[in-house]
Amino acid sequence: MNKLVQLGSIQGHLAKPNGSGPWPAVIVIQEWWGLDSQTKSIADRFAQEGYLAFAPDLYHGELAQTGDSDTAMKLVQKYGPNAHLDLQSLFDALKGHPDCNGKIGSVGFCFGGRMSLTLSLSRPVDAVCTFYGGGMQTIFDQLRTSLQAPVLGLFGDADVSIPRGTVEQFDKLLDEVGVEHEVIMYPNSGHAFFRDSDPNVYIPEASRDAWERVKKFFKKHLM
Repeated sequence: MNKLVQLGSIQGHLAKPNGSGPWPAVIVIQEWWGLDSQTKSIADRFAQEGYLAFAPDLYHGELAQTGDSDTAMKLVQKYGPNAHLDLQSLFDALKGHPDCNGKIGSVGFCFGGRMSLTLSLSRPVDAVCTFYGGGMQTIFDQLRTSLQAPVLGLFGDADVSIPRGTVEQFDKLLDEVGVEHEVIMYPNSGHAFFRDSDPNVYIPEASRDAWERVKKFFKKHLM
């Protein structure tokens, strides 16, 4: 069953598995376009795998059309600075939700990939996945001192917005922190390679492998 609900300070798309809970929860964090059908479909996929999945609307009802980078930039500048507060409120609400068994993971894409990591700095997230987390280098110092959760990082080697050197620095940082982690860089794949609603960026082979890794990662740490 899927419906829009309010959790904490934020509304979003809630997707539940069939049957009765409680279940482990996964927070699915949008790209910089906003809470679009792509993000909702990913939450639905997690629900089919047995997770209580919630995709928050961090833009509070506003949305940029795919490809409209000017609007997306305005929205991320408007809402991005306080997005971590909404995610903290959401995490706390999920912890007390009758359908959540207390285990919570986060996964995010682009802007959401950075926010997935950011959430783990202030809340005890059980597993953190970042897909091509845009601007993640801005929180490297915080990650070095505060990160405790296991991490799965998924990137494309042709992503001009996240150079190979940044990904390698991220991997080294996780080594230094000492958390369990896996960082994958897919060949011939650019930014947003998982976005199957956009044929201009979607890379089927990389996406299939990434999905299998995400399922295995969350099953290990949340199930």
